[in-house]
Amino acid sequence: MAASYVGKKTWPFLKMSHSNLLLHLLVGCVLVSAVDRNNFKKCDQSSFCKRNRKLQPGNSPYAAVMESVKISDSLIEMDVLNTANGVLLSLELHGMEMNTARLRIKESGKKRYEVPDVVQPHLIKSRWTVSQTRDSLEASLQNGITVRLTASPLRLDVMEEDNVLISVNSRGLMNFEHLREKKSPKPPGEEGREGEEGEAQQDVAEEPGMWEETYKSHTDHKPKGPTSVGMDFSFPGFDHVYGIPEHADSFALKTTVSTDPYRLYNLDVFEYELYNPMALYGSVPYMLAHSSERTVGLFWLNSAETWIDISSNTADKSMFNRMLDFMKRDSEVPQVDTHWFSESGIIDVFFLLGPTTEQVMYQYATITGMPSMPPLFSIAYHQCRWNYNDEDDVKNVDAKFDENDIPYDVIWLDIEHTDGKRYMTWDSHKFSHPIEMQNQVAAKGRKMVTIVDPHLKKDSGYHLNREAIDNGYVVRTHDNNDYEGWCWPGSSSYPDFTRADVRSWWADKLSYENYKGSTPNLFTWNDMNEPSVFNGPEVTMHKDTVHADGWEHRDVHNVYGYYVHMATVDGQIKRSGGKERPFVLSRAFFAGSQRYGAIWTGDNEASWDHLKMSIPMLLSIGVAGIPFIGADVGGFFKNPDPELLTRWYQAGSFQPFFRAHAHLDTKRREPWLLPPHMTDIVRKAIRTRYALLPYWYTGFYKSSNTGSPVMRPMWQEFPEDESTFSMDNQYMIGESLLVKPVTDPGANSVSVYFPGENVVWYDVNTLEKFVGPSTQSVFVNLEKIPVYQRGGTIVPRKERVRRCSTLGIADPYTLIVALDTKQEAAGQLYMDDGHSFDYKSGLFQYKHITYKNNIIQSRSVDMNGRYQTKSWLERVVVIGVARSPKVIELSGDTISTHHVEFSFNQSNNVLVIRKPDVNMATDWLMSLKM
Repeated sequence: MAASYVGKKTWPFLKMSHSNLLLHLLVGCVLVSAVDRNNFKKCDQSSFCKRNRKLQPGNSPYAAVMESVKISDSLIEMDVLNTANGVLLSLELHGMEMNTARLRIKESGKKRYEVPDVVQPHLIKSRWTVSQTRDSLEASLQNGITVRLTASPLRLDVMEEDNVLISVNSRGLMNFEHLREKKSPKPPGEEGREGEEGEAQQDVAEEPGMWEETYKSHTDHKPKGPTSVGMDFSFPGFDHVYGIPEHADSFALKTTVSTDPYRLYNLDVFEYELYNPMALYGSVPYMLAHSSERTVGLFWLNSAETWIDISSNTADKSMFNRMLDFMKRDSEVPQVDTHWFSESGIIDVFFLLGPTTEQVMYQYATITGMPSMPPLFSIAYHQCRWNYNDEDDVKNVDAKFDENDIPYDVIWLDIEHTDGKRYMTWDSHKFSHPIEMQNQVAAKGRKMVTIVDPHLKKDSGYHLNREAIDNGYVVRTHDNNDYEGWCWPGSSSYPDFTRADVRSWWADKLSYENYKGSTPNLFTWNDMNEPSVFNGPEVTMHKDTVHADGWEHRDVHNVYGYYVHMATVDGQIKRSGGKERPFVLSRAFFAGSQRYGAIWTGDNEASWDHLKMSIPMLLSIGVAGIPFIGADVGGFFKNPDPELLTRWYQAGSFQPFFRAHAHLDTKRREPWLLPPHMTDIVRKAIRTRYALLPYWYTGFYKSSNTGSPVMRPMWQEFPEDESTFSMDNQYMIGESLLVKPVTDPGANSVSVYFPGENVVWYDVNTLEKFVGPSTQSVFVNLEKIPVYQRGGTIVPRKERVRRCSTLGIADPYTLIVALDTKQEAAGQLYMDDGHSFDYKSGLFQYKHITYKNNIIQSRSVDMNGRYQTKSWLERVVVIGVARSPKVIELSGDTISTHHVEFSFNQSNNVLVIRKPDVNMATDWLMSLKM
């Protein structure tokens, strides 16, 4: 939900004082229509961005002091001197397992913000083997990775054998603005003398914005002065880089030579624009570079405002040969140059060196945490709008889904369900029986979500605000008063979620005792947690506000929403005594947010362009380590026409987080309000999602163990196929399903690229066969979304139609076996109770299912699994089988060998095996006697 009022939502202000109403109107006037770019900074309006961006390649003043080198197993330490001003920095180079290294540069003897709680504790270190000369150092890990450091000017090249993978400060754009005292004007004739601390004459001249900066009517006080840090990183041999979400732009990142840099600064951007690098709701300072030969990653651990410039270049290997004496002469390779700079903090960067995409994703998840395993209901369909009016409205919407035979799992309530925007309360008139309402929904197997934002209404009678103020839990102003900003309730305080004690307090507030009217079937939505401050600079918190230990908001801004998410998840886990998996949706996010649950792309609009953009946005977030992602189906703002809404449902049914959501002033758009034939199409799309829940659930389990996204780019599955490197209008779900959503009005055909040398692809509805690599024009009518199963894969499904996922937990399975040209296929199936943490104690089943040599076999991947399901195998569909078997024989450890029924369609080579009647928890084997 964005900060929008005038013409959108005025009735809540009728009870306000004239002064409060005027302030809301003034704020709202700015935000009433599509995004006003004047509300958000460009680089030339940010002093630290301008200073860093104006640096020119070459002439870097930083040099390693080789006499200071200290080596201790996995750690290399040395001093780095800024020869222009004499400031001494300290450099650390950490060796880590799994082709990973970490570089940290800090200011010697000075305390600067270092991001806590994101990097996982107890990362496994790896020992360096070091050789050193007077002006260089070469450090190698056992895995073959070498870091070559050149002393003056400072440069690092991260290499494998004779290949440079990442170059650090090769263009000389490193910048580390040291902490200093503000200089007083000097008398005439003394301008050239050194300062009290011995700063050299060559120190950077004072510039506007270094100690105080004004943007519009807001003044940012900077008592620490300029503290930005920056570094350039080059990727020789790469043409394409990805990641650094969140931006409404192409998946493959573009050059910023003629535009602003990509900006990472969590902001509440109303009805955001497309195809530009401006900041949005979340920030993950993580980039992947991919080529046909390998993938590498770079993680810049900094939570301050960050900008990234990208340019393409050609690296002359003969130049590297002269400098490093190891590359071949007279050959050129492509290169992507990047320049990263943050307003404060330290330089802390991880190099993830693959070599495969899956290995890079695993390396990143090892550093920042594996994704959480979501409860089953949360990956089903969600119904939301701002706002369902009252308990009767909820009851009627719930009933209408059943009347129209459309499944759904979760109904949501936005801010209007509360008592005057006081979160964790209920409107006593419209929602006077919240427990009964939730129990009525839960009686059908469904859940409910309520919104809980991090701003607290300034009201002494509101228990959350009162406790936060009394205990000193709120963010403070630069002059040590309680910070006050404006959000939905009006004047609001903001808890300091960077503090562990405040997060613990917040978590306790989610208990059933404290959150009156909540039940075990109520889950949470964290919105506006960038944080959104309607009357703040750029609609967010002032940078000079103060958090725990004296750190300014400028230091912690991008982790604020991450901490809100963390605290809310902890609260849900606490309330169940650690037994039940949580579900919390967050709009703001940072590196590591995958540990806490789902995020979505914020306040999109009902337009075909926003439908198109949902694909690259979700792909970007997915490769940056967060797999549980979605976009509001139908668009939050404006009214989608029936065709757009129908197509969006089809697309959303094949994206990880599947929720319809709409603005308060939009027309009601529940599926049954469409024309009848379109309701039928939407019903089919939602039912398709439910049929594929076993495949989605298995995909999320894999993701929770590998860090790999469920919705993934084509090049992840086909890493050598350069034609996929810029592709962001089709994608893979796991290893098996290719999806090409229809994103143009009136389309009667779409172009689908089928990758893979001699790879067979089957239309999941018609079973029509395509062979890669090829591009095909595929006919589509309104009923069709092009989805194809890859030959050589097995997809588990549940075909019984249920009103929600919970009721289908014991339903039988169908296996769709799509054979490749070798007449083979493989797939996995993960099963547990769908809601608890019992799977961590062994109550799960993880099966590997194969078709080979005319044998279909299911066996346990993990022998520790002890989950006993009632689900049985109902049907096996084998696509592409060469001929009909004579007999099919079923056997297993607990099964008496017997024949099973089957039929064979010679016209399309499809074999259907009916009712094997074998429990899915057992290991079994079916032999096709040909």
